Amino acid sequence: MTAVLDLLRRMLGLGQEEGLERQFGAIPWRRTPEGIAFLLVTSRRTGRWIFPKGGRIALLSGAACAAQEAYEEGGVEGTVADRPVGSYHGVKLRSGGESTIEVEMYPLEVELVLDDWPERGQRRRRWAATDEACILLSEPGLVALVRDFAARQETEAQDGDAGGTAR
Repeated sequence: MTAVLDLLRRMLGLGQEEGLERQFGAIPWRRTPEGIAFLLVTSRRTGRWIFPKGGRIALLSGAACAAQEAYEEGGVEGTVADRPVGSYHGVKLRSGGESTIEVEMYPLEVELVLDDWPERGQRRRRWAATDEACILLSEPGLVALVRDFAARQETEAQDGDAGGTAR
């Protein structure tokens, strides 16, 4: 019976903690002559700068869910990492109040920036260097993931690995 409940929780996007909603987010990034740049989008409700994220999409892996959110919310496509670089806990505002969510974050190396995308009229997007992104993002756990990821990418670039996406 426990195995069935665990499977159901995963299918519904619930975290390990009872009732904790799991979401999947993308860290859209690209390498520029000045260093790593991250694509931020605004949230619909508050206008805060965030990374694209959302709930489980049936039959998709966490990485595929993150890539879909990057497309819908930010209008970008690219290569998404198979595994998350980490996760953070955040607060989701709902009409009935607040709930805590756990968000697994997947790097997505941007290869295509679209002029038109599903949520274009609902969000703004902005490319930001690492330090600026960390100032604009309000989740401390997310800021730590961005700093660690950018440092790894810079080290790989200095070592001559042009491959990019952390796996």
